[in-house]
Amino acid sequence: MTEELPVTWEDVADRVLAVTLDRRPANALGPPIIDGLNAALDEAERRGTRVLLLESAIPGFFVAGADIKHLGTVDAASFTAYGDRLRAVVERLAAADLVSVAVVEGVALGGGLELAMAATMRVAGTDARFGLPEVRLGLIPGAGGTQRLPRLVGRGRAVDIMATARQVPADEAAAIGLVDRLVGAGEARAEAERLAGELVALPRTALAAVASCADAAFDLPLPDGLAFEVARIQELFEHGEASEGIAAFLEKRPPKFG
Repeated sequence: MTEELPVTWEDVADRVLAVTLDRRPANALGPPIIDGLNAALDEAERRGTRVLLLESAIPGFFVAGADIKHLGTVDAASFTAYGDRLRAVVERLAAADLVSVAVVEGVALGGGLELAMAATMRVAGTDARFGLPEVRLGLIPGAGGTQRLPRLVGRGRAVDIMATARQVPADEAAAIGLVDRLVGAGEARAEAERLAGELVALPRTALAAVASCADAAFDLPLPDGLAFEVARIQELFEHGEASEGIAAFLEKRPPKFG
């Protein structure tokens, strides 16, 4: 845990790490949060974390977006540098060798929604609201939003959300696939911990393959995606934890995955 950055972390169960953002007033994604997220991911790697919960300590906010005050002080070169750093940590979360769960209470806007979409799954309370309002600044989402949102909700809905800059309420977000689990306001952390308890008991290799194959469904033509699936299941059978899963099933005992 670190005191210098507005990001802290703690083990909440075996191989489950909760990472908390706390940069008042609204968790703007400036350099302090970016540095803190990188430090948290470093720690997750060091600990061999299997499931990472990403949450906010600020009532009413997950992350309100990019640091607009910071953007108002930079030139073109500095804008590029800031964007590169933000994109790097978002992509690092997306590529991490673990399952990540964004725990959203309150607003997740702009870069905040992009960060949440980079997580493997999203759990939200009914008070959550989501949006990509960059068009109001004469910009577009620049940390993966224009690519991940259509993959999650479809092109038409994604264009509507981005072009109108509207905030999507939690029930609509769940209905269109932007949110995976919807619970009562204030209950998202408890639901995320329950979900983490399920996920941490499953084999890491199979979970990673599920995610990569789902991504391939959008990135590859169908024949290539099917071939990718075949390659992954063969790898799991030969080199993954399938032998333990199959043996446990036949022996009628709980599996012991690494």
